[in-house]
Amino acid sequence: MAEGDLGRVYRDGEILVRQGDAGDCMYVIQEGQAEIFVERDGKEVLLRTAGAGEVIGEMALFERVVRSASVRAKGEMRALTVDKRNFLKRINEDPSLAFRLVKLMSAKIREMSEEVARYRAGEENHQFGE
Repeated sequence: MAEGDLGRVYRDGEILVRQGDAGDCMYVIQEGQAEIFVERDGKEVLLRTAGAGEVIGEMALFERVVRSASVRAKGEMRALTVDKRNFLKRINEDPSLAFRLVKLMSAKIREMSEEVARYRAGEENHQFGE
């Protein structure tokens, strides 16, 4: 990863976000990958792996709630941190940025809805011995 590039370099396994912490920024993955996981009953459950160009933690810009998942670098990665003030400034300069973020969030909601539907279908099949 080149020196002088924007963003911060995270080492393999380094935590960007911890589940339960207050959130005040989002991250744009510039290079590498990040694992998004939750802790349930003392065990880690991997939700997905995010890669270059993806935005993570964007809910923190809109809601004042704790982080719903943890994020850690998978290998070396570079991510740009964007806080609410800078985000609003950028939207003022380029309103299409807001539309792109809403589109991204819509796609994530659709993906999660499909995952829930698959999970529920699997539970029903399991209950009926299929």
